[in-house]
Amino acid sequence: MTTRQSQPGSRSKGRVTLSDVARMSGVSAMTVSRALNEPQRVSEQVRERVEQAIDALGYIPNRAARSLAGSRSHTIAVVIPSVSNAVFNNVIRGIYDVCAPAGYEMLMGNTYYSVQQESSLISKFLTHHPDGMIVTGLDMADSTRRQLEAAAIPLVQIMEVGTSAPLDMSVGISHSEAGGAMARYMLERGYRRIGVLGAQMDYRSQRRIQGFIDVLAEAGLADVKRVLTTAEPSTVRLGGQLLADLLLANPDLDAVFCCNDDLAYGAIYECQRRQIRVPQQLAIAGFNDLEGSACINPSLTSIQTPLYDIGKTAAQMLMRRLAGEVLQQTVVDLGFRLQARDSA
Repeated sequence: MTTRQSQPGSRSKGRVTLSDVARMSGVSAMTVSRALNEPQRVSEQVRERVEQAIDALGYIPNRAARSLAGSRSHTIAVVIPSVSNAVFNNVIRGIYDVCAPAGYEMLMGNTYYSVQQESSLISKFLTHHPDGMIVTGLDMADSTRRQLEAAAIPLVQIMEVGTSAPLDMSVGISHSEAGGAMARYMLERGYRRIGVLGAQMDYRSQRRIQGFIDVLAEAGLADVKRVLTTAEPSTVRLGGQLLADLLLANPDLDAVFCCNDDLAYGAIYECQRRQIRVPQQLAIAGFNDLEGSACINPSLTSIQTPLYDIGKTAAQMLMRRLAGEVLQQTVVDLGFRLQARDSA
């Protein structure tokens, strides 16, 4: 395991209060309370000033109206992009295996890969005042970033590292490096007319594909006509459809990299329907190395990502911070492994 060092730190900034909003908007705390709870009792001008202050400060109304400073809810909020994706099932299991024995419950939310849904979900979760939060990815809306900064709770951003500094802590892998590693492997195996398939196209998929293409470009073998992506949700069926479309435009392909294993399974099935031998006529590779990747015939070459360990490490980092520990390593790169099998 490799780790990336960052400066020791803790979320020392206090939680934004009603009084902070009152000071910024130039009214009393009682007026701010009325603007929030009985908006019809204050003027439109005052409401606008209060709303602007709330947005600027990232203020979170305290639904539980907690009166004791430092009280604990013993809940951890977890925000993921898909509850149906097998990738996140393993991550969630890792989180649960740490949090449950420590007496913490999980608030689970699904963003459906939407930045707007993520912002709304995080805002709602913060009103429950969780003791800590785990959020997927390093990219988020500015308004969400402000709210999380103002909440002043331990936060771990999971699944990736290396693209930007986290708000607090992060654990994952470099997707661009992983994509590049697969490209170098394919080039070393002698493949030259290499296609790329991508779906969903969240930030992590984009980075692994870009890392792959960058290595091809260095070798003078990148070709935009051999890249086919869609924002549609990733499925096995879609993998077959995308490969069919890619082969129609590029019948001379000798290899294809799929941004995840689901697409790769579909691509292999499409090859079988067309009686294209894998890998003799067309090599196929995927990403994430799901359980079925070793079982499919031919077995799938893929990038193995430490999904369970990402969840487990993120939860352990939260528990240590909640225990008052200042972490010396707040960015943890768990690395990846290229699992070579029969398909490429």
